[in-house]
Amino acid sequence: MDDLSKSSMKFFSDQQLCFADILLPHEVQARIQVAVLNFLKILSSPDPAISDLPLINRKSSNSRVSEGILTDVSWIFLSHSFCSRSLMKANATKAFIRVWKVMEMCFEFLTQEKRVTQRELFYKLLCDSPHHFSSQLQVNRTIQELCAKDVVALLRCSRYSLGIMASSKGLVAGRILLQEPNQEAVDCSACGSSGYAISGDLNLLESLIMKTDARYIVVVEKHAIFQRLAEDHVFNQIPSILLTAKGYPDIATRFLLHRMSRAFPDLPILALVDWNPAGLAILSTYKFGSIGMGLEAYRYACNVKWLGLRGDDLQLIPQQSLAPLKPRDLQIARSLISSTTLQDNYRQELAVMMQSGQRAEIEALYFNGYDYLGKYLAKKIVQANYI
Repeated sequence: MDDLSKSSMKFFSDQQLCFADILLPHEVQARIQVAVLNFLKILSSPDPAISDLPLINRKSSNSRVSEGILTDVSWIFLSHSFCSRSLMKANATKAFIRVWKVMEMCFEFLTQEKRVTQRELFYKLLCDSPHHFSSQLQVNRTIQELCAKDVVALLRCSRYSLGIMASSKGLVAGRILLQEPNQEAVDCSACGSSGYAISGDLNLLESLIMKTDARYIVVVEKHAIFQRLAEDHVFNQIPSILLTAKGYPDIATRFLLHRMSRAFPDLPILALVDWNPAGLAILSTYKFGSIGMGLEAYRYACNVKWLGLRGDDLQLIPQQSLAPLKPRDLQIARSLISSTTLQDNYRQELAVMMQSGQRAEIEALYFNGYDYLGKYLAKKIVQANYI
């Protein structure tokens, strides 16, 4: 396996930290061509063989946490441990072929100067290669969990550089003006409870002109809570920007939040999530990134603070509003406990959850009245009660 790191793909690596480059279409095409030529070279050699594909290992054992000296932002990164896709193992043959099919498709899109969503890529693969992509579920898993990330790991370039656009579900509301190139500025405080829809085009998000007089950025886990806060104009009571990805964050929402953190470095970023392992996992994804996208995590990580719900908020919630932890909660909790990214005070909160065997949702605060949520936020923010 060590030989893989010394292969002709080595010029995509640095000393310790592995990352995915942002490349122009012709640069991505060049890397695809190099991979194909190397594969053909081995096949046509005097001692031909089907070579394995050298991929950066995306398992937790290969992840590290980078803590910047001149910044408060930490992120997950992958070090130089390689794994491979083989054509010689029966259970890996289709996975091996799928990697090449996705690269072929990406090369075609880049040649046509087009970008596709993951959904569009799914249908194209399903039509062109039904023997290798036989069902929607299989294709979704392949693209999300296998091929797209494997191609990123092989070519060492971002998904967006491959021509795969993020399908965004994120929204923004509050005290910020967003202006797309050659368009009028959008006042997000006037967008109502529906908010401003975040584009999946990362180039567009990078080119946004942003202006704000807010003092805080509040990341909200749930769409319904976001709507309530936007409808109540909480961002005027506490000058703030509201952002949600309606659950686990997509790439585009994380990218825009990271852009805001760069454009407005003095604004604290505060997260409002459920008091359960999933809520903490969502917060951690915003804060550190994910192992699955470890090659790109540094591009989206932000110094997010945990505003609520936390253990000391349970006194505000009636006992009957608490629910027992589900098996899925326990699975997420075990994953978080084994993670090297989780800081001590977050581990303590998680330990309290596990010991109590209970979970609490943000909506439980409505016990104190529908207007209480804004008061809760205001009090916590004014008291700087976040970790």
